[in-house]
Amino acid sequence: MLNMAEGLARLKELAAHPVVATVARAFADAGRDLAIVGGPVRDALLGRTTHDFDFTTDARPDEILALIKPVSSVQWDVGRAFGTIGARVKGEQVEITTYRADSYDGVTRKPTVEFGDTLEADLTRRDFTVNAMALRVPARTLVDPTGGVEDLIAGRLRTPIDPAVSFGDDPLRMLRAARFSSQLDFTVDGVTFDAIAELRASLGIVSPERVQAELVRLLQTDDPVRGIRVLVETGLIEEFLPEVPALRLEIDEHHHHKDVYEHSLTVLRQAIALEKIRHPDAVPDVPLRLAALLHDIGKPATRRLEPGGGVTFHHHDVKGARLARKRLQALRFDAATTTVVTRLIELHLRFFGYAEGAWTDAAVRRYVRDAGAELERLHILTRADVTTRNKRKAQRLASAYDDIEARISALREQEEIDSIRPELDGNRIQEVLGLKPGREVGEAYRFLLDLRLDEGVVGEDEAEKRLREWWAARG
Repeated sequence: MLNMAEGLARLKELAAHPVVATVARAFADAGRDLAIVGGPVRDALLGRTTHDFDFTTDARPDEILALIKPVSSVQWDVGRAFGTIGARVKGEQVEITTYRADSYDGVTRKPTVEFGDTLEADLTRRDFTVNAMALRVPARTLVDPTGGVEDLIAGRLRTPIDPAVSFGDDPLRMLRAARFSSQLDFTVDGVTFDAIAELRASLGIVSPERVQAELVRLLQTDDPVRGIRVLVETGLIEEFLPEVPALRLEIDEHHHHKDVYEHSLTVLRQAIALEKIRHPDAVPDVPLRLAALLHDIGKPATRRLEPGGGVTFHHHDVKGARLARKRLQALRFDAATTTVVTRLIELHLRFFGYAEGAWTDAAVRRYVRDAGAELERLHILTRADVTTRNKRKAQRLASAYDDIEARISALREQEEIDSIRPELDGNRIQEVLGLKPGREVGEAYRFLLDLRLDEGVVGEDEAEKRLREWWAARG
């Protein structure tokens, strides 16, 4: 909750920051207006840490560049066409933008760039009222023409103007509503919410790369679930990730199974909690979080209602991995992220076989081999996938996973399990069997790999003996 007295004190601290004070003095000496704007003002009022220094001014780009050069170590003007000049001041990155009064054609997201004359007009064109506040510097005057402070106090997201106009200008703002809902733990205003539901199809003019970037930012928040609910309840997610709302399977009164949608959101939350416990200083693990959200998306297509009231989802791991790959590629995720997510989805059920009965060492080795570099993520996802309310069952599964992790650690010490390879390489296989490079060498290599996985280290002499026996048996 916003404490106004404390918030105003933090605004004064923001204005006194050496970077802000340096830039403010340079513009004031030239007779130009300058205000720090948007996120830094919002976060200062909320007591949140900010590292952004975004300014707006009545100066035009050429003058901004001239004024910032003497107080900065480097400058860049790649955003000059949009009125933005960047610079590094006292080691910090700043961006200074001329007041804007853009217009949109409603067909693309590309605005007709028009420079404005007043700070108040510039603020009303921003996405949400809580981002449409500014602090004039060096005067330290808060400017809030659209009621951003009141919305901060209420924990509410609302557009500065009619949301139909705001979202019509830039449909990506609808996705930002979900992201800020999670990031700030705010509720989307009713009129704004209804506008998203009505205008959701207009997201089609936004590039997949931009949609992906906002989805990633949402998943990087401490609790993405709130924003995902906004996306699902407005229907906006249907435009780019329809597999998630499809998890809300109709529950037949005679066939009982858990709510797959709610289960998936719980898994996501539990995965994030485990991620923070196991890697407290790491950046948010987006591939893991995507896998947690999407791990059961194969269930709607594989659901079968069985006689007697049972429900099965055979091979939903394989189906889900295929659906995830297709969707992530459509959203232009990079190949590495796509591969990690699909691999985790493919493997997320593997552990539950272990819980039913202790695995042999060979099974544990194969589990590690198949997970490869994603073993730690698979540990987290599999533990997070336990959402049963049956405490005895939950404890049994947790104990089983403790056991498998202990087995993996022991085998690591004994056998270098993370780098399992046959004891003879391809060159040695050719020498022993008198082969030239080709398919048969690959088959022999796989035979030796299976031997290594099944029996552990047998030694080179024994591996060579077994290889000759296998070759002879082939005729």
